[in-house]
Amino acid sequence: MHLQPSGRPVAEILEDVRQGERISAGDAHTLLEAGDLLELGLAAHQVRDRLNDPAVATYNIDRNINYTNVCVYKCRFCAFYRQPGDPEGYVLPFEEIGRKIEETLALNGTGILLQGGVHPDLPLSFYEDLLGYIRENYPAVHLHAFSPPEVRFVAKKERMSFFEVIARLKKAGLQSIPGGGAELLSDGVRKEVLAYTKVSADEWIEVMRQAHANGLRTSATMMYGMGEPLTARIEHLQRVRELQDETGGFTAFISWTFQHDHTDMEDVPETYAHEYLKTLAVSRLFLDNIQHLQTSWVTQGKKIGQLGLMFGADDMGSIMIEENVVSAAGTSYRMSQDEMEHLIAAAGLSPRQRTNLYERLVTREETLELAERYRCALTPQNQDLASPLPIVG
Repeated sequence: MHLQPSGRPVAEILEDVRQGERISAGDAHTLLEAGDLLELGLAAHQVRDRLNDPAVATYNIDRNINYTNVCVYKCRFCAFYRQPGDPEGYVLPFEEIGRKIEETLALNGTGILLQGGVHPDLPLSFYEDLLGYIRENYPAVHLHAFSPPEVRFVAKKERMSFFEVIARLKKAGLQSIPGGGAELLSDGVRKEVLAYTKVSADEWIEVMRQAHANGLRTSATMMYGMGEPLTARIEHLQRVRELQDETGGFTAFISWTFQHDHTDMEDVPETYAHEYLKTLAVSRLFLDNIQHLQTSWVTQGKKIGQLGLMFGADDMGSIMIEENVVSAAGTSYRMSQDEMEHLIAAAGLSPRQRTNLYERLVTREETLELAERYRCALTPQNQDLASPLPIVG
């Protein structure tokens, strides 16, 4: 895997992109290192428009439910986890998870993202029972759950293959798998930040390969800005592109910057918007086989998130009814559906709500029945996220 700069002129690389030609990992390194931000953004926007409707930007409404914060691993970049036995550790009762789902439906949501720490005492049957509870009580909700570190740990605990664990979870109701735990798919960096034992780069890729073999779609993610060399980011992008060439199972790519407050890496310099937008643009230029790129307003703020729609992203992600991991590291933004649509419209695009797997668009009329049924589930802290229910008839 050649990860060093290719040595080709930036203008020549961008011309290849405009002609629809694939660029190399070395080309991507050159762009990150020497490319002009605005030139990269323009080229990335052209690719974005070639792969997606130029007039539309999408978003979804789901909720990050962390069913536990207990984790056997001690990733240096994480401020969310609690060690086993910590008095602040928790495992949410199924009924509490149900209440959170009902509030999501009240806010026109269509799915949940369900993931947690890697709890040492939870068997595969716990995950099956949880999925079964949700599927029985909330059949309309899309279940996007359990990232590769969770699958890897359960497989090791139960002495099963990744494929077998995922097959059991799919039978219980799992519909897609999030890209959590990827951070950077470069084992040198993973060892430095104590994420290697959680899941190696090869293991993360293999879990995703087996998810795709089970007929499940997944997302790919990247967290960067931990003081790593640019070659680590390029290696990550190359690994993701290679697996997508093989399976075609990734629906979207989402990247964000490391948030350092309250972590074991508070001395790492902050990654600012210029570098975020540049990395977003290069990701769009390099990942020619993944249709959708999300912008990360959750870490960069609403205005940079909006600007990301001009740097290669076609999707704003979720309104984030609940988010605990990034907020534990000192960054917390909130957005209602109305504000999300306003931001997209102000960027000159038509805002459209989508389903979790991008298979279709959603109207508020479609979500009205469940929103009305569960409006009583809205908590005081989330009342400001609710839109007035439309008058029908």
